[in-house]
Amino acid sequence: MNDSSAPNSELVPQGNSAVAAAKRIKIGEVARHFGVSVDLLRLYEREGILIPLKSEKGTRYFTELDYPWIATVLRLVREAGLNFAGIRHLLALLPCWEMRGCGDMRKHECGTNSGAASPCWMEQKCCAPGDCYACDVYRSACHCENLKAFVVTGPPA
Repeated sequence: MNDSSAPNSELVPQGNSAVAAAKRIKIGEVARHFGVSVDLLRLYEREGILIPLKSEKGTRYFTELDYPWIATVLRLVREAGLNFAGIRHLLALLPCWEMRGCGDMRKHECGTNSGAASPCWMEQKCCAPGDCYACDVYRSACHCENLKAFVVTGPPA
């Protein structure tokens, strides 16, 4: 194991087995990969847009499974010109009830379904508390067709 990875046992999120099995990569290595600063990735975390794994000592890690999402966020900022509020609003439009397979009753009772200003994982109502990293909606956000279409075409004129 190299210095940039962490043992999986101390950081294993509870849901998604692919996430649990993925190699942990320190935030500095991820920042270098994308040509951004560590501070920028931490800012995206504070804004609720990125969710890193954290060790007991607070070291932040991502996995290669995060790379498509980080690339999407960077495109939303750089190419689509969105600020944090714009990104949160766009993510709030994700059909999390469809992605999670919620029934109609649960969909209508869900506070993230109507008028939310941020994605469901920021509200921490859709997944086990503290386990939003493995949340199906967070993991699938960069693959959502509406989000991909927005990034490709840009905001409406």
